[in-house]
Amino acid sequence: MKSFSQREGFKPVKSVIQINSIDNELRNSLWNALTLFYWDRIEDQWISTNNNMNILFKLLWVNHLKWQLDNLDIFWPNTHKKIKTYFFNCEWYDVYDFIEFIANNYEDESMNQAFIIFCNSVLESELSAYRFVDKKVTQITSEEEISEIEEALEASKPLKAVNTHLRRSLELLADKKTPDYRNSIKESISAIESICKIITHDKKATLVQTLTEIESKVELHPALKKAFINLYGYTSDEQGIRHALIDESKLDFEDAKFMLVSCSAFINYLITKASKASIKI
Repeated sequence: MKSFSQREGFKPVKSVIQINSIDNELRNSLWNALTLFYWDRIEDQWISTNNNMNILFKLLWVNHLKWQLDNLDIFWPNTHKKIKTYFFNCEWYDVYDFIEFIANNYEDESMNQAFIIFCNSVLESELSAYRFVDKKVTQITSEEEISEIEEALEASKPLKAVNTHLRRSLELLADKKTPDYRNSIKESISAIESICKIITHDKKATLVQTLTEIESKVELHPALKKAFINLYGYTSDEQGIRHALIDESKLDFEDAKFMLVSCSAFINYLITKASKASIKI
């Protein structure tokens, strides 16, 4: 069951999309990835029995953790306990540094690539703002994108329909077990439809009709109008998101996030423009 803060949209977006933090589930999953691809390769409880692992841990001790090399215990249970304690107590950014170092310093490149693919799957499913790109952990969701969503959620609170669509879009995107990217995108564009109908006071008008009317009232740039008409077409035409036969496997987190961020930014823009034009919404 979702908590009250999640249902009502009060939980900060940056804690939903993990941008400056790592929750327990994500940290556990990344540790499990390390176990599956590296730690389980150690045989007979001795690090020294696998030359690649022996080299890796010496590099880890000296170059990354900056620990004293003579404190590296080749008896694996002791070393395992020490690095596990570190991993589960370090800062969120240290976790990313750690997995990046491992992926770039183990001798078996095929294993590193498999580890990276697995980690990226975990990072997506746990809604991390980061991914491995070219063997480096890279931020794919910016503070500015998060701010646009949060600003739109706050600004649209008095506009029930708009706010409901935005919160539902985020909820569908943020469902870790069964994310629904297709319907998240639909909810994002529905939020745009709602704000345009509110500004024009015309509940029956199409998005194209409302944008044309708004353009004459708030000096909406023609290129911006055209961009959102095209986005609407992407979601509504025969091959669009709303068409029942679309191949949902082609949609992913980045598609749904792009639509949510873009629609949030446009909602913020329209609310500000309407206010300056003294349009009551």
